[in-house]
Amino acid sequence: MESCSIELQFLEGKTIFITGVTGYLANILTEKILRVQPNVKKLYLLIRAPDSNSAKHRFNNEVLKTDLFRVLREKLGANLHSFIEDKVSLVPGDIACDSLDEMCREVDIIVNSAATTRFDERYNTAISINALGAMHVVEFSKQCSKLKMLLHVSSAYVSGEKEGLILEKPLNYGKTLNGSSVLDIQVEQRLVEEALKDLQVRQATGKEVTLAMKVLGIERARLHGCPNTYSFTKAMGEMLLGHFKEDLRLIILRPPIILSTYKEPFPGWIEGMRTIDTFIVGYGKGKQKVAIGGRDSIADVIPADMVVNSVIAAIIAHQNPSSHTVVYHISSSRSKQLKLDDFIQIGIDYFKKNPWIDERGKPVKMKKFHLLDSMESLHKYIGIHYMPALKHLQAQYANLERRINDAIRLAELYRPYAFFKGVFDDTNAEMLMRESNADDTLNFDPTTIQWEKYLMETHIPGVVKYIF
Repeated sequence: MESCSIELQFLEGKTIFITGVTGYLANILTEKILRVQPNVKKLYLLIRAPDSNSAKHRFNNEVLKTDLFRVLREKLGANLHSFIEDKVSLVPGDIACDSLDEMCREVDIIVNSAATTRFDERYNTAISINALGAMHVVEFSKQCSKLKMLLHVSSAYVSGEKEGLILEKPLNYGKTLNGSSVLDIQVEQRLVEEALKDLQVRQATGKEVTLAMKVLGIERARLHGCPNTYSFTKAMGEMLLGHFKEDLRLIILRPPIILSTYKEPFPGWIEGMRTIDTFIVGYGKGKQKVAIGGRDSIADVIPADMVVNSVIAAIIAHQNPSSHTVVYHISSSRSKQLKLDDFIQIGIDYFKKNPWIDERGKPVKMKKFHLLDSMESLHKYIGIHYMPALKHLQAQYANLERRINDAIRLAELYRPYAFFKGVFDDTNAEMLMRESNADDTLNFDPTTIQWEKYLMETHIPGVVKYIF
């Protein structure tokens, strides 16, 4: 059987176009390719920036100078700058830019990881990036004469709030997740345009426009069976890719909640607040002692480097031309389950042993934590423990009320995941593991993870180091 190093030879001499750079996964993918296959021909990296100088500034400060590239910096030393100049070409703008045309004759592989991941993103923004952005990618892909495949990083939660075993199947264009109506993406676009025009006529403030767009996104998502704007527009993106791809080789990867790196380039690297990490940050800083969730709910999580390894493994496995769409759930809920209650208890145990030292140099005292089983229980808890205090704290009333409202809003946003009852089938992903003969270089097998050890020794310390 071929070794992993031999398989990585497929990337030698290849030109790869990666969207969503400065984003968490795209940065890790970029670092990984440059580190394990320095003979890649070229990486074109799409960065949201008005011009080349701005793109270079963003790449240097938000990507290259981060701790993520520490291993590559140590490996190459003084040669890093010339290596990056030779292997990386920055593309400012977005996927709809005409300037991308010059790459059409060169690109072998496209990895689309561009996304806005805010659950309650403005609807116009989410449609533009997650849905129409995907359509622009597929239209560009069809112009690339050498293209071997388009790999799209989606989300496992395009399934909405389904229960039971969720299969690795493409979404049907226009079919809603709840089956109650037909999803017409052009209608959704018109709704956004009309709402924005109405707000303009009413001379709405910027804050009012943002709020209206956020509310519209959540309303439309829930109408069609999705819990939030993010998963809804990511589902739209998948539908558009499948509908317009024609004979392109399309690979769709659906990771669930992505955590810090497991091993590469080093354990514990993380950028930005992941969904489930709001608990770690809130509890660890002594600001949160209550959350909602089902004790038996599955916390479907996966380390970021395993997702990136699966991207590379899928690229290598699908070298041969085909118009067939393949979907992979890069998840842990079927093969290595982690219960939400266990995740929370591990977090509590960690901070009991390793209390966070606050800005005054004092260890934060840990409070008793309460996991509530419904939104009703949360409202009751707030009514008992916080509402009486509002009557006696006139000077702090507005601030405390705002914090209470923010907590309720976040609980409502995260509720579908805190009580999620689905299990993501990963049969295709298991086959990919076997085909890739993956050693540690491309390991994405969740059964190799010891959750308590990883969370206690790698993930939570990473969150404390990079996010606190």
